[in-house]
Amino acid sequence: MRTLHSISELAHLPGPLFLAIGVFDGVHLGHQSVISTSTSHARSAGGTPVVITFDPHPLKVLRPQNAPHLLTATQHKIALIRDLGVAHLLVITFDKRFAATPPENFIEQLVAHSNPLGEICVGHEWSFGKDRRGNLDLLKKLGAQFNFDVVVIPPVKVDGAVISSTAIRRVVEKGDLATAAAMLGRDYTILGTVVPGGKIGKKLGYPTANLSAHSEQFPPNGVYLAEATLDGAVYRGVVNLGYRPTLSSGNPERVLEIYLLDFDRDIYGNDVEVRFIRYLRPEQKFDSLEALVRQIERDVRQARDLFAI
Repeated sequence: MRTLHSISELAHLPGPLFLAIGVFDGVHLGHQSVISTSTSHARSAGGTPVVITFDPHPLKVLRPQNAPHLLTATQHKIALIRDLGVAHLLVITFDKRFAATPPENFIEQLVAHSNPLGEICVGHEWSFGKDRRGNLDLLKKLGAQFNFDVVVIPPVKVDGAVISSTAIRRVVEKGDLATAAAMLGRDYTILGTVVPGGKIGKKLGYPTANLSAHSEQFPPNGVYLAEATLDGAVYRGVVNLGYRPTLSSGNPERVLEIYLLDFDRDIYGNDVEVRFIRYLRPEQKFDSLEALVRQIERDVRQARDLFAI
């Protein structure tokens, strides 16, 4: 996948261009419908499909105090879009200057750098430009003015519920990973970078990889059966998510750590995508390190038994 970083780079692509535009946090089934529809239309017309998204999430710039946890930070989102077979991705830096762009000017820039612009495809709730003044009616008006088609994807539903990033965040936070998976079209995953920890797990005989998760939405605290994807390979393991009450004191930090079965490598600085398979038990405080180790042994034994099924 070729990743572009400025609208002007669109001029280097053969037209007509078919643009699928959105924040695409989570790359859920609704987002996938926008992207696949745009790609299909481009293929039929002999054009070039391009996915356009934004970094960071607009709310982190517009209302940082109320910005939600993400389903997918930008790096994770790019990887998921790549997995869809997308050939061209434009990641626009969303800062205060870009946020001040009038909606008409944003579309005019896309038109000016496309040779030509054939279509813009968006979701049913998409808005754009300064103060979110750009709406679907304005987009269609500009399409007629500049001679490009506008395609609006209607709501995509699962069991009667409209799929949205907000809805998925809510069910992940509650621990309803089955509903999250149904809306995402894949199991819920978190992408994190392995960072140094206190090496306590190693001293206990169960070294874990601590993950900095780029402010992605966590499920409830507890111990999970999980898989981790690292450098394209999949490893099985056990995740502990929470405050490690047996080991921490004061105001502990919430930690996401994974023990990988039959794994012995230094992976500091590597990105790991964690897939939550099954909730095993709640987080708990033990009276001693010996009791904690015995429980970890039981967790690992249970994980091996479940993976063997």
